[in-house]
Amino acid sequence: MKDESLSLMDHLTELRKRLIRSLIAISIGFLICYGFKEQLFFILVAPLQEAMGTSGSTLIFTGLPEAFFTYLKVALLGGLLLASPYILTEFWLFVSPGLYKKEKKLLIPIIFLSVFFFLGGALFGYFVVFPWGFRFFLGFATENIHALPAMKEYLSFSSKMLLAFGLVFEMPLVLTAMARMGLVTPNFLAKNRKYALLLFFGLAAILTPPDVVTQVMMAIPLVLLYEVSIIGARVFQRKPMDLTDP
Repeated sequence: MKDESLSLMDHLTELRKRLIRSLIAISIGFLICYGFKEQLFFILVAPLQEAMGTSGSTLIFTGLPEAFFTYLKVALLGGLLLASPYILTEFWLFVSPGLYKKEKKLLIPIIFLSVFFFLGGALFGYFVVFPWGFRFFLGFATENIHALPAMKEYLSFSSKMLLAFGLVFEMPLVLTAMARMGLVTPNFLAKNRKYALLLFFGLAAILTPPDVVTQVMMAIPLVLLYEVSIIGARVFQRKPMDLTDP
């Protein structure tokens, strides 16, 4: 019991250290991005302005401190994205003690793929989902009803969407890693495909605004990524000989 308690405390101490280092990385990224806060917000709002057209591409703020806090949050979002490679590295290094030697050799590719999938998901949301979603919402404007999006509301919407797409695109890597560790099998994933489909559409309904277009545009990539996960699980699943790996 004493050894197990010490082992647990060691794990908690290691987790605390890695969380602190991740927060420091985010803080450094925040300070760097704050110097370019206006340029970053311009990039973030570009899909909306393109959808609105030149006639009404102006954003507003309804409270005096709203613009200031919006720029702070933009810098924080940029710092989080900038520090994401380091954060993902810390996560996989924390998990690595539970892996076998052969599996530890895959850490560098895993870290690279984690960054690739996360940033790929965020870019998919920015370049594909945002234009379609904004055109859908702006389609309700009429001659007497004009869209006047506020900075705070747009930032809240866009940041949630970018982070959501970044996280859900990690699914193939997570499921493949689980198959490698023996937690799931390819047959289990294939057998429960229909339940996963229902889960994806439910998850898309929670993470996205209440419109069918955006929900479908998140659910469809999730379905495709799930199929990629099954393939990855078949390729990298743990073999019986792996259990004897020193």
